[in-house]
Amino acid sequence: MTPTAERQHTFPKREHLCGKMRIAALYEHGRRFTAWPLRVTYAPAGDDSTQVLVWAPKSLFRHAVQRNRLRRQMREAYRLNKQLLAAPCHVAFNYIDKAPQPYRTIERAMQKALARIQTEQNTTRP
Repeated sequence: MTPTAERQHTFPKREHLCGKMRIAALYEHGRRFTAWPLRVTYAPAGDDSTQVLVWAPKSLFRHAVQRNRLRRQMREAYRLNKQLLAAPCHVAFNYIDKAPQPYRTIERAMQKALARIQTEQNTTRP
């Protein structure tokens, strides 16, 4: 495997969406849709980097081990499929199902979500 192919499937800290103001701006001005069991909020990025937020609510999953597992599965699904997203944007993936789903279901939802973000950004560009 080439060095660039190895780096393609990473999720470094610079790709994590951090900061209360950036997150608040994303939820306030971003577009939303659902790819069950994920609710996706996205907005074009002002800079040239894609940043992602992954979230599983404490109100639905009281045990931290459940929330951590869901977040880990969503990060893994994003990491392996992020090449579907070419345009830079800020994205939040919220897990909204009341029960944990198998990884394959989360990965299919992630693939659909990333493809939809890409097509919507392509159609709205001037």
